Amino acid sequence: MDATAHTILIVEDSEDILDLMEYTLSKEGYDVITCIDTSNVKDILDDEEDISLILMDRNLPNVEGSVFISKLRKKGYNQPVIYVSAKDSSDEIIEGFESGGDDYITKPFNLNELKARVKAVIKRTKKVQNIIKIRDILYNSSNKTFSIESKTIKLSSLEHDLFLEFIKNPNILLSRDTLLERVWKEGQNKQPKTVNVAIKRLKEHIDPDGRKNYIQSIRGEGYMFC
Repeated sequence: MDATAHTILIVEDSEDILDLMEYTLSKEGYDVITCIDTSNVKDILDDEEDISLILMDRNLPNVEGSVFISKLRKKGYNQPVIYVSAKDSSDEIIEGFESGGDDYITKPFNLNELKARVKAVIKRTKKVQNIIKIRDILYNSSNKTFSIESKTIKLSSLEHDLFLEFIKNPNILLSRDTLLERVWKEGQNKQPKTVNVAIKRLKEHIDPDGRKNYIQSIRGEGYMFC
């Protein structure tokens, strides 16, 4: 496996442990992003589309790590997670897996074990990360195709990017300005009315008879994928 192709996000509030993990995994060839709490994690996941793995402590300030991951899972984030935690009872480890963890390492840990588990989880989950499934919609990032009820949906480049933004942010209100900033590229017409037109066309492709109501208009606010 070419480690240089993978980026790992570490969330750990102990700076000594954080530095040790960053140093160890960087030496293995991984790109490493570090956080001492969860305040910037969602922004990093939104900005860095190629995060291969999250290493998550559980005893974090303001929020328990497994609670945070569980909330991310409900919002559609599917990056694999290894908990690295001092919570080491059987019940706590099971709780970690049930909250969306792919593996669990207890502290104190052996660095060789850390490297082996990181490598194994990335290898095991690499293909899974290519797929996003929500409701009856399936998105395959390897060939950038959407299918609904197993039928491939043909979309323009803009419609593809717009639909992907919605399914990555289910049940979150997205204003027209937010969509223009995240989806529209430089040189494209960045006017609020163009969002309305693009969403109307997208709906014609994904929900032509309006039965499924995937994308709802929130009057005066924007749109929400439900």
